[in-house]
Amino acid sequence: MTTVIDGKNVAASVIQTVKSATAALEKSSGVTTGLAVIIVGDDPASHAYVGSKGRMAKECGFKSVQHTLPAETSQAELAALVATLNADPSIHGILVQLPLPKPLDSEPIIQSILPEKDVDGLSVVNAGKLATGDLKTGLVSCTPAGAMVFVRRTHGEDLSGLNAVVIGRSNLFGKPMAQLLLNANATVTMAHSRTKDLAEVCRNADILVAAVGRPEMVKADWVKPGATVIDVGINRVPAPDKGEGKTRLVGDVAFAEVCDVASTITPVPGGVGPMTIAMLMANTVIAAHRAAGQTPPQF
Repeated sequence: MTTVIDGKNVAASVIQTVKSATAALEKSSGVTTGLAVIIVGDDPASHAYVGSKGRMAKECGFKSVQHTLPAETSQAELAALVATLNADPSIHGILVQLPLPKPLDSEPIIQSILPEKDVDGLSVVNAGKLATGDLKTGLVSCTPAGAMVFVRRTHGEDLSGLNAVVIGRSNLFGKPMAQLLLNANATVTMAHSRTKDLAEVCRNADILVAAVGRPEMVKADWVKPGATVIDVGINRVPAPDKGEGKTRLVGDVAFAEVCDVASTITPVPGGVGPMTIAMLMANTVIAAHRAAGQTPPQF
């Protein structure tokens, strides 16, 4: 019987831990966890994301601050706002909603956020800490951190003796995911578009993580019987059965057929997706604990 991971349930349990840790920190040291979100322009999807992040932050008991800037904001003005938030001791996490409208350049802005407040885990300092195995002081990018919660809850903390394959080598997901698996003692293979005989590589995986953005690419005969399959893909495909011009969400894994082979699998939607905001909250409360000299919660 295949276990289908309920991402909403796991995310809710992470949020419960965040709420308890937030309240405990406030009680023990008088520190209210603070998250600042910057959004530039009026992209509706970005505003929807930011709204849900703000609501979740308030629900967790955080001080939640949103800076909404016009699309014509200059690079210098945006950099100045980040510098102000860097210097504000009541703010423990700073998030810049991407993509930024043109001609703004997001990279120098992201890198200017203090690494200890970089709750998106996107700075080169945090990437370097992860690469060298420093999980004690670094912050990990939210989506791989969320996927790793699923892996730990399935296999435990120590992945010694297990083969893990990550399909996709993006800086946002593939590389940090591989590092997390490696830090947990898995034997890790990073596969990508240039990998020879990709299906054969995948068949060796006890833990298979797909993050390439190709709808239902991973078929049942790519999967080792009994493997854990984590699907990070979010793809819209036509759904004529729903009506003309309608679409539906699918992952990078052919869910229905892989279900017959895998022992554990994440669905799309409702798998890794809900974990991203939950881990953003987790990173923020971790950052607040560190700033207050307290031991942060484990997730």
